Amino acid sequence: MNFPAHRTMAIAIASAFVFGGAVHAAPAQQAAPVRAETAFLSQDDAFARSARIANVDYVLDFTLTGKETFAGTTTVTFDLKDTNSAVTLDLNKASVKSVSVNGKPVQARYNDWFITIDPAHLAKGRNTVTVAYERLHSTNGEGLHRMVDPADGRVYTYSHFEPVAAQQMFPLFDQPDLKASYTVTVTAPKDWHVVTTTRETKIIDAGANRRWTFKQTRRLSPYNFSLHAGPYQVWEDNSGKYPMRLFARQSLAKQVVPADWFRQTKAGMTFFEEYFGIPYQFEKYDQLIVPDFLYGAMENAGAITFAEARYGVANMTADQKQSMTEVIMHEMAHQWFGNLVTMKWWNGLWLNESFASFMGILATAESTEFKDSWQKFYQTGKQRAYIQDQTASTHPIEVPVPSSANAFDNIDAITYSKGGAALKQLRHLLGEEVFRKGVHNYLVKYSWQNATLDDFINTLAKTAGRDLSGWTKEWLYHAGVNTIAANYSCSNGKIKDFSLTQTAPGKDLPTLREQRVQVAAFKIDGGKLSLIKNVPVTYKGAKTAVKDLDGAACPDLVYPNYQDWGYAKVQLDARSFDTARTKLSQVDDPLLRAMLWQSLWDSVRDAQLPLNDFITVALNNAPQEKDYTLLGDVLGKVVQSKAYLDAMRLDNAYAKQTYAALEKMAWDGVLAHKGNADVQRRWFSLYVSVASSPEALARLAGILDGKMDAAGMELTQDQRWALIAHLNRYNYAGADRLIAAESASDKSDAGQVAAVAATASRPDPKVKAEWVGKIEDLKTPLPFSRIRTAMGSVFPAEQGQLNELEADARLARLPAIDKAAGPVYMRAYAITMIPTACTPQSVQRLSRAADQMKDLSAFTRRSLLDTLQNEQRCVAIKGAMTAPK
Repeated sequence: MNFPAHRTMAIAIASAFVFGGAVHAAPAQQAAPVRAETAFLSQDDAFARSARIANVDYVLDFTLTGKETFAGTTTVTFDLKDTNSAVTLDLNKASVKSVSVNGKPVQARYNDWFITIDPAHLAKGRNTVTVAYERLHSTNGEGLHRMVDPADGRVYTYSHFEPVAAQQMFPLFDQPDLKASYTVTVTAPKDWHVVTTTRETKIIDAGANRRWTFKQTRRLSPYNFSLHAGPYQVWEDNSGKYPMRLFARQSLAKQVVPADWFRQTKAGMTFFEEYFGIPYQFEKYDQLIVPDFLYGAMENAGAITFAEARYGVANMTADQKQSMTEVIMHEMAHQWFGNLVTMKWWNGLWLNESFASFMGILATAESTEFKDSWQKFYQTGKQRAYIQDQTASTHPIEVPVPSSANAFDNIDAITYSKGGAALKQLRHLLGEEVFRKGVHNYLVKYSWQNATLDDFINTLAKTAGRDLSGWTKEWLYHAGVNTIAANYSCSNGKIKDFSLTQTAPGKDLPTLREQRVQVAAFKIDGGKLSLIKNVPVTYKGAKTAVKDLDGAACPDLVYPNYQDWGYAKVQLDARSFDTARTKLSQVDDPLLRAMLWQSLWDSVRDAQLPLNDFITVALNNAPQEKDYTLLGDVLGKVVQSKAYLDAMRLDNAYAKQTYAALEKMAWDGVLAHKGNADVQRRWFSLYVSVASSPEALARLAGILDGKMDAAGMELTQDQRWALIAHLNRYNYAGADRLIAAESASDKSDAGQVAAVAATASRPDPKVKAEWVGKIEDLKTPLPFSRIRTAMGSVFPAEQGQLNELEADARLARLPAIDKAAGPVYMRAYAITMIPTACTPQSVQRLSRAADQMKDLSAFTRRSLLDTLQNEQRCVAIKGAMTAPK
């Protein structure tokens, strides 16, 4: 970061005043500020401000040069209800040149976080404040981020404002319930493109620069507005209802397939306009693939940004194309649900994300070639939600957010996937058309406004003609995932009685919920598992009788959440569990197969099924899996299985035999699918992940230097780096020299990031100490994207002994780092750098830390508790193994 984490504190800097461009000492009689002198805005202060201020308009003028700083002048006009107290404008760590209020230069206090306008300078009614300032560009992915392309030296900038980072670019009321219009003018180098919510109305040459003027926007919350500028490559498509453009760095242009982006975007636009019954509101649709991005994508109104690391890669697999499509749809759904109608405060952010998660999958499944997107959702996002909802630190979907500092504390799998799953089953509960009509009514009623959860639920309830208060309380205000199980007995080959039971996680999370599922019964017939009966059931409470199954043939397998309508953990009965373990290959339905695989894996995680038994099932069944989407999930579980073995640091005959068997299965898979690039790449990725023997590592080295055949595959640049990283991770002879050689030929940003990952993963104590030092140096000049990569690479599972060398000291430093670093940094550090070893001693160490470190920030505290629980789980899984430990 260019700014130290702790600049001079408020007491020291409160004496800085700005008056007519000059800085003066604070007079002793200066009134106290109207809000706390902190970098963040409390909900109480935000609501107090929005109760006084309305009808906000911004006129923004930026001068961009490509250098490390930029300049701006902001004129904000607003209605003020009273002049009883000061007004504050949020502005983060800028150099303020002048402030004027209602046309007059004024004395205004600035504390590096916000400007305070004294009430004596304000008027009841309409006010205008103009601030001229300069600021460093950000390098951590927030505010107005700047990146110098190492491939060609070109400079690119883009903004990211969610949740409260617009203040890192210009002064404003940085809270979602003060929507405003934005009128933008930008002076930028002549070869740059400038992109914002609206299209330009005029471009004027000005020497080496051009001056861009843009049409005024509709009313948006600050985090929905954006500005991006640089010498981007541009592709256009005007064949649809709205003009579309796609932007990427010039050095990345050959990797982008714009036709795929435009095709899916047009399909999504048609789907959403029909589903919502409301036209798209932002006139044009721009999408930008940007570097160093913190997240997957961002729904800026009319100018959506996507993470280059995920969506700017060459030769995408079918899985990558599907992920790209789902994210395009997710961000497009936000244009209505989030941008058109916006939450009032950050506690409502989950509804935006849950709804976009649900609608993104629905749109992908119903309007594109990726018809199995609900299966993928089950395998990926939903499983992350189930895992998180079983942690000690799980939280309700709807939670209070006392301050903007906590806005992203709960942006996680609960927010996205559990919320999306809850909306999915609410749709089943209400009926598809009633749900769609309720959403339409909500969007119409609250267009261009801020709304609350009650507004949304009440609109759905009114449309459905039923009370949803009980559903809301059960699903949104109580945490935890329930377990459902089928209970039945058979007599004379028929089901005698059948019920569905529901249990809560425990006394701390006692809630039992209502939802609608399908209970399906199957028989093995002719070597196949055949469906004999499927019954929709709305269950509630501890036990629900399912009379429609009484008298049906006694099943070999019962699955009580068939086709994944509900959000619940499924516990198979003993007969069904045995069928799942032994008859996987006889199940034709890929979604059901995915669910049965998941039941087995859940049993491993719960220390009920020995890990070695699961690995045997995988070795016997994974090579037979023909469904591409499910194959990715199964092979992912194989990788997780090896990671557990690595963490356990087993050094015995069983471990060696298992590693060899996994290598053989993976390489056989590569050979078996020659000519099928997508499937072959899945197997090759597995091979790279499990390769650890000298023979396997030598094969990887031979493939890398072209001396060995990769079964007809041509390595992509990403695959080359994956091989180099893996060879370094296992200290293969000469692997360190491969990093320098590859970096010399691949000067791209992605190559630099990959080189960091490969270097940090080397099993060398000096390398580890050096990278831990860089990671924990909050003043490091390295871009945050490099630091975040190093965090995730420095201690792979099999390097437990190296992790242990400084584990005690690193854990002891956690409170100080948490206090000194910002939330962006800690969201990466806390989930990667807390030491683990899969031993009882490590559990005790983390338990002591949890007892002692009570004052950590909310996110870091939760990460510590989750790490402790995961460590306990690893020890339990090791204890449940029946193979030699």
